[in-house]
Amino acid sequence: MSGTEKTARDAHHAQEPVGAPAPAGEGLHARLLVERGSFRLDVALTAAPGDVVALLGPNGAGKTTALRALAGLVPLTDGHLRLDGAELHRTSPESRPVGVVFQDYLLFPHLTALDNVAFGPRCHGATKAQARAEAAKWLDRMGLADHAGSKPRKLSGGQAQRVALARALATHPRLLLLDEPLAALDARTRLDVRAQLRHHLAEFEAVAVLVTHDPLDAMVLADHLVVIEDGRIVQQGSPAHIARHPRTDYIAHLVGLNLYRGEAQGHTVRVDGGSGITTGITTTEDLAGPVFVAFPPSAVTLHRDRPTCSSARNLWRCEVAGMETHGDQIRADLTGGLPLAADLTTVAAAELGLYPGAAVWATVKATQTHAYPA
Repeated sequence: MSGTEKTARDAHHAQEPVGAPAPAGEGLHARLLVERGSFRLDVALTAAPGDVVALLGPNGAGKTTALRALAGLVPLTDGHLRLDGAELHRTSPESRPVGVVFQDYLLFPHLTALDNVAFGPRCHGATKAQARAEAAKWLDRMGLADHAGSKPRKLSGGQAQRVALARALATHPRLLLLDEPLAALDARTRLDVRAQLRHHLAEFEAVAVLVTHDPLDAMVLADHLVVIEDGRIVQQGSPAHIARHPRTDYIAHLVGLNLYRGEAQGHTVRVDGGSGITTGITTTEDLAGPVFVAFPPSAVTLHRDRPTCSSARNLWRCEVAGMETHGDQIRADLTGGLPLAADLTTVAAAELGLYPGAAVWATVKATQTHAYPA
């Protein structure tokens, strides 16, 4: 058996709890403690059957290590891994009811789509006829019945992704692991495949864990997000909660918000504006003590001269540190009174005559800010 086949075979067999607690004996209950050199992963996960959990974080945060630990491809240094009441951390990868879809899919180039999918059931003891019959059902379910006889080189990226997903699901796993399942696709294909994957995950009755660095994939596909930085959970919750209440700069950048931590006194939050200078942000919330305050770059209005008739309660004198295209807009990074990002149209940037080093005034209405306890 080739190294690729062995890896695929193993995959097929292979802080705070997330979301609603799974009933005792059902779903996933894990404390993943892995030490590898100077890196330490310490992540706790709990998910009920039917949940889709996304592990989100920067490169090197420990997402893939966590996924491989769930699959049994990386041993735990300590902790536990229970799935439907069974202690998986004491079992070998090939005996685990776990299916994995790897980032590069790991389809066998010499096998047809049908035999790629049949490979999983064959590893679980099915006869060749039984495995092929099961594979045919899954290919039909994925809309790939007409491609059963095609080898991977004849498949598009989206078709290959669905074959890999069918191969993982054909073993009826109780835990489905997806490692950057859309990363290998171009932008156009990604839209269609993301929608298809969402449909298939919605029908999956066991626990699914998705690793991604793409916030849109996480927001669309997952019920719960777990954000990992430096091997530990820094925030978790529903996609809507994470998007509205980021707690680290990494998360704020992902969801496209300006984020600050400061001290609230009523409707004013005092924050560090840089170089030891404290500045205030006026908000609609009436709070006291440590808080976060956030607002989108689109809430920022720029002026070359100090505005005299603006209704905005927040006003800072800034300097353009840099500019770049951001979607169909220009994003300006500003320093000065308050470091922040501002989005404006190409026409507005041209009319303002913006360039790196240009002095500007930035305004934000209090109604467009959002403060919440730190």
